[in-house]
Amino acid sequence: MPARSSDHPLGRVEDVARRRGPDLVALSHAIHAEPELAFDEHRSCAKVQALVAERGFEITARAGGLDTAFRADFGSGPLVVGVCAEYDALPEIGHACGHNIIAASAVGAALALAEVADDLGLRVALLGTPAEEAGGGKALLLEAGTFDDVAVAVMVHPGPTDIAAARSLALSEATVDYRGKESHAAVAPFLGLNAADALTVAQVAVGLLRQQLAPGQLVHGIVTNGGQAVNVIPGHTTLQYAMRALDAESLRQLEGRMYACFAAGALAAGCEYEIDSPSPPYAELDPDPWLADVVRDEMRRLGREPVAAEVEAALPMGSTDMGNVTKVLPGIHPVIGVDAGGATVHQRAFAAAAAGPSADRAVVDGAIMLARTVVHLAQTREERDRVLAAQERRASGARA
Repeated sequence: MPARSSDHPLGRVEDVARRRGPDLVALSHAIHAEPELAFDEHRSCAKVQALVAERGFEITARAGGLDTAFRADFGSGPLVVGVCAEYDALPEIGHACGHNIIAASAVGAALALAEVADDLGLRVALLGTPAEEAGGGKALLLEAGTFDDVAVAVMVHPGPTDIAAARSLALSEATVDYRGKESHAAVAPFLGLNAADALTVAQVAVGLLRQQLAPGQLVHGIVTNGGQAVNVIPGHTTLQYAMRALDAESLRQLEGRMYACFAAGALAAGCEYEIDSPSPPYAELDPDPWLADVVRDEMRRLGREPVAAEVEAALPMGSTDMGNVTKVLPGIHPVIGVDAGGATVHQRAFAAAAAGPSADRAVVDGAIMLARTVVHLAQTREERDRVLAAQERRASGARA
């Protein structure tokens, strides 16, 4: 769709996003070419800041005390809009979740909104949020107060189809350490306490539990330490599991049953065990209905075909720390479609597609969609007042 000049803020933000399209696509490709894992996204963090720094955004490095987080602000209006940029990758398969697209779209939306910030009474806050794949960067930034003045938060995530009001599952993780006693596996196995046996019994218990999981509950795990030598009874082994559910209450119930499975392994093998949570729990997404409706209209205007609203709730997209944000303030986390030849996120084919033509279109469309949604919010008095009043209530609660 060709760019159309307009004096209206909706047209102006679209013009900016399209004009900066080559820069945004170049940013997406640059991040994609150098994938970095959670809390180690130093190059990606710097790349995301570069374009907005040139535009005059005020950069706050190490937002929330996190080395690879930042906040970049432009404008001084009362309506503070947080645009979230993710840029961490996955081990071995790189940007198979397309966070390069997320980051570039966020930068595009921020640049576009800077063009109309003074006219619409906006303060645009581009939020660099690390460690979504592992570590819960947004949850940590919420706790640190980085979102305290933000009235509404927006971002876009790539996927195999367009979803306006995307949903996600609540998630928690557990790392389970089993401690037994080493011994020679042939000479004196009876003198050992086999931590690998504890791990095996726990996994069998989890496998049997799966037949009785409630709808929406999921568990999946890996062995990160299964022993070091075949002729030594393992004295230390480690499991890591993720648990997911439709909501926090269902997740709490699932955790109770999973922890019993972990305990069963230790009891059967005579080992000690310890459970640690490597990252904050992720809440389920709670998209703002009004924002979701605007996004759906914007998707259609861009020639996309979002799934029907009545189908959205049946399409959970995994888990995200953006769910934590939407539990605190109005937010939206739509999925923008990328043609990956039938592949979905967290597959190598999706990583390849995340730097292809369909992904490049998604970068620009995503920036336009987010920016125009914020403009609609800023110009719709009732909705603007609603999110501002909610933010003031949160601020008053924090001051009390």
